[in-house]
Amino acid sequence: MRADARRNLGRIVEAAAAVLAERGVNAPMEVIARRAGVGVGTLYRRFPDRQALLAAVGDHYVHSMAEALDQAADEAADAWSAIRAFVSWAAEPGRAALATALAALPDEAYTGRDGFARTRDGWLERFGELVGRAQEDGAMRRDVGVEDLVHLLNVFTCHPDRLPAPVAADPGRYLRLMLDGMRAEGATVPL
Repeated sequence: MRADARRNLGRIVEAAAAVLAERGVNAPMEVIARRAGVGVGTLYRRFPDRQALLAAVGDHYVHSMAEALDQAADEAADAWSAIRAFVSWAAEPGRAALATALAALPDEAYTGRDGFARTRDGWLERFGELVGRAQEDGAMRRDVGVEDLVHLLNVFTCHPDRLPAPVAADPGRYLRLMLDGMRAEGATVPL
């Protein structure tokens, strides 16, 4: 792929992610093309239909989650701090809005893609390793697993319509409160 075509592809996916976060999965393709600074024809040459574009955005999203988790693990002083940093990153408003938009899609829109599945599985494995390290360090409850964190992220970032309005308005705050309950010293009663 030529360098300019690769740049256009990247701009389109980034623009689509931003527009979907703002307007949902039915946002007009013309708006996405305009935001990317390309013509509609260029958009459709790269992505023949909305489904192909949404799959690319899903891939982009899971790759960004994997990269953010790796960055948090590299930069944090310990595993627990990395978990907190990653959860805060995932709950940032624009990112949570994109997660909400992607959650509205049927799973087969992107989950059946090999690249998506590989990246998601790798991300989950690394997240699980961080949880294990935080538990070994004595920072995190042993009766909480990576699945619990994934479910919380899913509820708080993908389904804000199921939350009370104050919680949906600031999911990061409530996720951090819940994380405090996952600290080892917060384990007063076994789950």
